[in-house]
Amino acid sequence: MKTAVSIPDELFRKADELARRQGKSRSQVYQEALAEYVLRRDPGTVTQAMDEVLEDVESAPDGWLAEAGRRALERSEW
Repeated sequence: MKTAVSIPDELFRKADELARRQGKSRSQVYQEALAEYVLRRDPGTVTQAMDEVLEDVESAPDGWLAEAGRRALERSEW
């Protein structure tokens, strides 16, 4: 779909330069930027990405980390 938008001249120049450096059309740069913008603001997508990262984190306790945390707590005032 074609659409028209207004953007500041400086932003246009930066996007144009980015497109040139990456060998892409301006339209492609704008499409990618808008897709990323929308994706980052979709709460479901953010939650899904966080869930995927947490699946990769080992769930077994780390003895060294637990001991380091215990010692740090001993030195702090509560």
